[in-house]
Amino acid sequence: MKSTIKKSNRVSALIVFSFIFAGSFAQPNDAGFAEALRNGKLVNEGFNRCINYVNGWTKYADPATGLIPRNLNESKDFWNAWDAAADNYPFMVLTSSILMPDFFKTTALDMLRTEQKLTSRIGKLPDTYSFSRKGFKNDLADSSQILFGSAEYMKDGLIPLTEWLGQSPWSDRMLEILNDVPRITRIVKDVKGSWFGNSAVVEVNGDLLQVLARMYWFTGNREYLSWAVEIGDYYLNDERLPTTLSRLRIRDHGCEIISGLCEVYLAAYYAMPEKRNQWRRYIHRMLDRILEVGRNEDGLFYDEVNPVTGEILSKRLADNFGYTLNAYYFVSQIDSTPVYRDAVLKALGSLNNKYRNHDWEGNADGYADAIEGTLNLYNREPITSVKEWLDSEIKVLWNFQKSDGIIEGWHGDGNFARTTIMYCLWKTQGIIPAPWNDKLMIGAVNDRGRIKIALSCPSGWEGTLKFDSPRYKNLMHYPTDYPRINQYQQWFTIDSAKSYKLQSGQGKSKIVNGQDLIKGLPVKVKPGEVLYLTVYE
Repeated sequence: MKSTIKKSNRVSALIVFSFIFAGSFAQPNDAGFAEALRNGKLVNEGFNRCINYVNGWTKYADPATGLIPRNLNESKDFWNAWDAAADNYPFMVLTSSILMPDFFKTTALDMLRTEQKLTSRIGKLPDTYSFSRKGFKNDLADSSQILFGSAEYMKDGLIPLTEWLGQSPWSDRMLEILNDVPRITRIVKDVKGSWFGNSAVVEVNGDLLQVLARMYWFTGNREYLSWAVEIGDYYLNDERLPTTLSRLRIRDHGCEIISGLCEVYLAAYYAMPEKRNQWRRYIHRMLDRILEVGRNEDGLFYDEVNPVTGEILSKRLADNFGYTLNAYYFVSQIDSTPVYRDAVLKALGSLNNKYRNHDWEGNADGYADAIEGTLNLYNREPITSVKEWLDSEIKVLWNFQKSDGIIEGWHGDGNFARTTIMYCLWKTQGIIPAPWNDKLMIGAVNDRGRIKIALSCPSGWEGTLKFDSPRYKNLMHYPTDYPRINQYQQWFTIDSAKSYKLQSGQGKSKIVNGQDLIKGLPVKVKPGEVLYLTVYE
């Protein structure tokens, strides 16, 4: 066994501990490292699946524009904002930002620039683009479609990229779209067309609330908060509270208004306490009524209810239960309301016993949404049975993928990658290896505050391990890391101002500073080696 010192231009004189096992992998006696090894195999499979997804969909990009179609069946001839841009393209960007740097810097960015140039129709607001027509699919601009597409693109596509990347061309695109929404309206009161059970009005307003609340913190522009408050005031009263409607979807395409109102309520808690005090009874009335009439005996939400009469309009269970429970969780914290946390714990506690291989929507997207929402809550409430459920259900999700990388051939395929990336970041505790190698196995586990890492590659590997930082604060400027849709959970974060101990499996150690861990710890693993490291304060 050897210890070597590797020098780097970015990190000097860091110790890299290598353990050689004569061409075979030795199972460590330490339970934490054993779990890290198992996690490494899952991360390898998950990351490679995401790369295959990007490569699979890239083959179907329009040759002239480079844009991907809405789906590979009846909608191959056009790109649209609320599907192709909101649900698929962003997670090609996300995957490539982590695993495919050349694609990220070229193809992914080119697609954004092309979309901006070709699809902007009302100011910067995007409209559907036809490849065969080489122009807009519709001769006349339909403001309802453009508004719907813009809201979905921001909330489901550009928000997650901003949560991961911070300021970037994608956050710039979101802000230019957001700033032009008032060309149509500031508060959505009518959307023409039959959109998801006629729930488009509350969906778009819910989307805008989530975007505006986060962009207020991201930019510091108080106008975004003022706009969100306008929408909040529109709903948080006796006449238009969502639970006064005859139909309330507690699944996607409806549940956005619940989370959106709670997100602006959270913003008011920190920035406008008088408004928070005004809204509190309405927020609680809404959340209480949904708990009363919207759940099954296990604490999971139905797809749709009549909150006025209590009638269950659709008994199918909402795969988005975690998104709604996110709001319950952070409201329980800021308002000291234990019953809302209890609602979260009740739902989580039922998953492993009764909802393995459950038919969430009958497609991969349903599994992705259920897993993502649960990961958000598990990040705050690390219940052992929930961990078992997540490890079981990710394999069900992965089994949807075909050999060519395509999952189901529609825009929901992007959510497969979104959730897989989240799962893999959990299994590395947020550590990103650069560059990626398709044989690389890297796993980590938090063992009572110590991060234990296992790293191996049959062909050998040299690169850096980039540790996570408090992105919610450093990139987004949020006052707290509240659970929310389209975030990427923080598992182990490095304080750039602190020093950490880097230790080998045999106890040899070196002090390193946090900024160097965030920039990237240089490591080298030879064929046949397993590298075991522990990092802690």
